[in-house]
Amino acid sequence: MTQVKSTSSTNEGVNFISFTKSYINGQWVEGNSGRNYDDLNPFDHSTITSIPIASKEQLEEAFQAAKAAKKEWAANTKLRQDVLKNFIQYLQNNQEAIINTLVLETGSSVLKSQIELHLTTSLLEESLKIVDSLGKVKTVDPTMPGKVNHVYRLPLGVVSTIAPFNFPLFLSIRSIAAALALGNTVVHKPDIQAGLSSGSVIAKGLEESGFPAGVFNSMLTDIQEIGDAMLEHPDVKLICFTGSTAVGRHIGRIAGGSFKRVALELGGNSPFIVLKDANIDQAVKAAIFGKFLHAGQICMAINRFIVHEDVYDEFAKKFVEHASKLPYGNPQDPTTIVGPLINQVQLDKALNKIDKLKAAGADVLLEGQLVGNVLTPYVFGNVDNSSEVAQSEFFAPIAVLIKASSDEHAIEMANDTEHGLSSAIFTSDLARGEELALRVEAGMTHVNDQTVNDLPNIPFGGVKASGVGRYGNPWIIDEFTETKWVSVQEQERQYPF
Repeated sequence: MTQVKSTSSTNEGVNFISFTKSYINGQWVEGNSGRNYDDLNPFDHSTITSIPIASKEQLEEAFQAAKAAKKEWAANTKLRQDVLKNFIQYLQNNQEAIINTLVLETGSSVLKSQIELHLTTSLLEESLKIVDSLGKVKTVDPTMPGKVNHVYRLPLGVVSTIAPFNFPLFLSIRSIAAALALGNTVVHKPDIQAGLSSGSVIAKGLEESGFPAGVFNSMLTDIQEIGDAMLEHPDVKLICFTGSTAVGRHIGRIAGGSFKRVALELGGNSPFIVLKDANIDQAVKAAIFGKFLHAGQICMAINRFIVHEDVYDEFAKKFVEHASKLPYGNPQDPTTIVGPLINQVQLDKALNKIDKLKAAGADVLLEGQLVGNVLTPYVFGNVDNSSEVAQSEFFAPIAVLIKASSDEHAIEMANDTEHGLSSAIFTSDLARGEELALRVEAGMTHVNDQTVNDLPNIPFGGVKASGVGRYGNPWIIDEFTETKWVSVQEQERQYPF
């Protein structure tokens, strides 16, 4: 039996910046592709560290290790419970080091990093509740004499997890925790821009927590090196991906051809609907948080503010006033709210959208500025909901206000998008708000709250081009297990021929 190591409470001084190796079959292995990736601080573009890129051959080693470890891991419920508890304790013991890593590597504010770590530990605590879901037997009423029907849940096997840069720790753990709790093994590829936050922090924590070799493997590599190997490998039974709709479509085509399962959280175009009877002051407070947390680099972030014309001017004035006062700058300053975008490519995309909005004649309600690598809040008014820019995902601190002629018109415009992840409605009539929420074509709608919400015990996910599958207990169990019917014929059955 695997010996479970206890998690020490003396790890507070760990420096995750030094963990630049991939973690394969319980060993820290230097990438041997011959290429290095310079991990940059998004705020000043200084080099945090250099990461040796792992090769496609090393990825194959990780898959083989995960395959070899899956049988014993799936069979040991007590071990899974114990080491997950140790991992939670490890994260709690190393909060300061983890937050510092998120701030340095991803440009996250201290507040956003604290929120992310809290979401991560809450999700892990919820995952403990599903550890014993395997092998559960449900007796189904027999449809013929002498037959007993049982339904079992079994692990899928090897799960491939691919994480984004924006909430790298949480959006990695969301898939990893469920996979491991339910007896699967994992090969994980973080976005290399957040390789330490999304890969090394997790690998070190799982190592210290007593996870057996091969159960979790973290690959610090890139698409240039491995291509579609995370998707195409024959041992992969489920592909978990959070990122763009375009990449999600690519994954869907590959997975469909080989009948692999997918859990995809893709792009969003979240509407924030302000009805004419809304509490404007409260709506503005919610709107500011839902738009500018992590400089808008969140799939659930508010993308379009759809405001009833009767309250449009009041909302716009108060929203601009609040947005103009948000602290911005170095995310290492704990007072900072708006920090840098992750890289120059994302910044260029944001600046291009600003140019397009101005060229289209949108009202410039708040003219932001580029201060070093930080883009301060921009607010545009009277934007055309059907325009190319309004129909795209911003991933930047750019707010667009769209005027609705009626509440019905607001709902129509909210649904006029290929996406359907999160959404929000502000109204004083809560019953009507919930009624309208059911008409919004999104996986999640929040009445009198903003769009950035996630809980470990709700069905999190999108519709349309925003994804496939649901996270959250108990819905996650269906995604990460196979359901098997076993019947036992206790009496001799009579056959017609």
